[in-house]
Amino acid sequence: MKEGPHSAHWGTFFARFDGAAISVRPHPADPAPSPLLYNLTNAIRHNVRVPTPMVRRGWLEHGPGPDDRRGNDEYVPVSWDRAIGLVAREIGRVRDLHGPQAIFGGSYGWSSAGRFHHAQSQVHRFLNATLGGYVRSVNNYSAGAAMVIMPHVLGRLDDVARRNVTWDQIVGHTEVVLAFGGMAVRNTQIASGGISQHTEREAMRKAAERGCRFFCISPLRPDLPEEARATWLHPRPGTDTALMLAIMHVLVAEDLHDRAFLDRYCSGWDEFEDYLLGRRDGQPKNPAWASGITGIAAATIIDLAHLLHGKRSLVVVSHSLQRSEHGEQPVWMGVVLACVLGQLGLPGGGYNYALGTLAHYGKRDVAVPISALPQGSNKIDAFIPCARISDMLLNPGGEFDYNGRRYRYPHARLAYWAGGNPFHHHQDLRRLREAFRRLDTLIVHEIAWTATARHADIVLPCTMTLEREDIGGTSTDSLMIAMHRIAPPYAEARDDYDIFADIAEKLGGRAAFTEGRSSRQWLAHLYEPTRAALEKRGDFAPDFDTFWELGELRLPLGEDNGGMLRAFRADPASHPLPTPSGKVQITSPAIASFGYADCPGYPAWLESTDPPTRAYPLYLVANQPATRLHSQLDFGRTSIQSKRGNREVCRIHPADAQARGIADGDIVRLYSARGACLASARITDEVMAGVVQLPTGAWYDPDDAASDNPMCIHGNPNTVTRDIGTSSLAQGCSGQLTAIQVERYDGPLPEVRAHQPPRIATGDGA
Repeated sequence: MKEGPHSAHWGTFFARFDGAAISVRPHPADPAPSPLLYNLTNAIRHNVRVPTPMVRRGWLEHGPGPDDRRGNDEYVPVSWDRAIGLVAREIGRVRDLHGPQAIFGGSYGWSSAGRFHHAQSQVHRFLNATLGGYVRSVNNYSAGAAMVIMPHVLGRLDDVARRNVTWDQIVGHTEVVLAFGGMAVRNTQIASGGISQHTEREAMRKAAERGCRFFCISPLRPDLPEEARATWLHPRPGTDTALMLAIMHVLVAEDLHDRAFLDRYCSGWDEFEDYLLGRRDGQPKNPAWASGITGIAAATIIDLAHLLHGKRSLVVVSHSLQRSEHGEQPVWMGVVLACVLGQLGLPGGGYNYALGTLAHYGKRDVAVPISALPQGSNKIDAFIPCARISDMLLNPGGEFDYNGRRYRYPHARLAYWAGGNPFHHHQDLRRLREAFRRLDTLIVHEIAWTATARHADIVLPCTMTLEREDIGGTSTDSLMIAMHRIAPPYAEARDDYDIFADIAEKLGGRAAFTEGRSSRQWLAHLYEPTRAALEKRGDFAPDFDTFWELGELRLPLGEDNGGMLRAFRADPASHPLPTPSGKVQITSPAIASFGYADCPGYPAWLESTDPPTRAYPLYLVANQPATRLHSQLDFGRTSIQSKRGNREVCRIHPADAQARGIADGDIVRLYSARGACLASARITDEVMAGVVQLPTGAWYDPDDAASDNPMCIHGNPNTVTRDIGTSSLAQGCSGQLTAIQVERYDGPLPEVRAHQPPRIATGDGA
């Protein structure tokens, strides 16, 4: 096939298929293309792809119901007709016996950058159109705590993260950046809907050359790139909140804080000041106190506070800080620090949640709309916070707290998953395996045999992005891409849309699901609002066929006006914040009224319930990978090249390695009270002493899938992480930090099988 334009969450590019592999050419406008593009080159025809509909033998022979064989069973190939019939009958059975409230619609939305073939939208639209609704999840694994706390304190997360301080402002104005959790360029490779220009590294270089001081406050030195010329401060993991408190204590005790800003723009400062200065509990949150918690010298904290005074300063808190126990606290405390400095709403100053975490952030919005597939209306009230999937399946009817209310977990008997791999996102995989075994039926759409597919009862092979047409676009990127089909579908793989349309027909809902449109007609329909808005502005507005032939369309950008926080600073009476007081909630009477001991009514230092111990003396940092998006295309070229001997690589400080007799390249066993995994050790001083770093995303590969708690031989850190909520307020994901031990592994080394298919019966189950 000829070369065509396409887009992924990690970049726009041109691609060509030669019948076996893909060649890619980054878009010439991208100054720093992502190496993740090359994961596509060998993935298109990899033998781990699912070739035909598959049904787990135990489910096929014995019917739906809880089954301990999930994850360790043979699969039987069946025809598409039979697979569609089995899925439709099972959905109908559960609907008729238990109602739509017994069906969980699982997805995580990252499988495709296209606006139409967006798996999360497809599965939710299907369930709404055919059943009237489903049990949904709210928030996400990446920012679960921040999404709940932020509206109580400032406003909607997107208004603080996406429409706030831009990289252009940092280049032009910022004097000091405190990057709590860093701003790692491995994360800024990624943007939902695609990214045409990776500019973050260059922006940091320009700002640093002008004299901006960057501070990387993280256990990992590479969490800011070399171009930032950053000073590395490495507090003990999970203690950033204490460090922020101590900085503020210096500013307040020496009368260097902006009292006028606090009086005019903030609510509840006096109550918080009582806590900060120790009037409430007898313990001033001063540098000496924080030094014992963080490991940062008191003199360093004092110097940092003095450096900030009078400077255009920006406080950034990354996703990583709130992906741990009490994750709401550093998000909230960072806001208060920016207010104490009086910087909120200034160009290049104040507070920007998660800047540097995604390529969306720090960019201007486009001036015209970007459409997405409508999902329809969900008439089922039941929901869970997305990181509580195991809790729901293991405790149907059990109670849980969330954002000031108490709810009950629904009894989900069927889960329909498309576009996600919870064996990557979720913690404590031993517990997740047990939870999935409680279902009557798990149905999965997948391109390949992920661990989730291997635990499914029915696996429907779907096309990957290069095998279908779509539109790539997002509200923060000026390039809209006509995503041409680069290769024919693998084996019998089909588009999610066509699969759902055929199942919907069996359930009497095809017309409601498709609205009578083909995939190409849906693309033209979704393109039209953008075209109409361009025409109204007097900009170039080609019809859909012309756009498709051109392959891309440059969209106009809006103004860099600082968004909600700039308007609030300019006129708080005319532009109040969407909080109860209309101001920044330094304290929150609403949260205080909830009575949560693990999330009080003001931001506070709360100790972990899982600190390092004699048995588990190290911190594990399970962060996002640099060589893939989550677990996607773990079998791709870039991801495979980053492994050693097909195993994931963990990083350990020389002192910790020497104490354990570990040499560079040794296979090590990481373990906690929950489980264990193997990885290859890389010894480096780029991680602080007492910390081991193992990225997420290596496909789960148990050494003995029949055992209750097998060891992952490939390097999935969620075999050891804790499955607890960040707090009773948000119930977010807490998988970033875990107390573990590491030892050299001297036993027989099992072969990694993660990228090989499971046992498949010969013949066709037809």
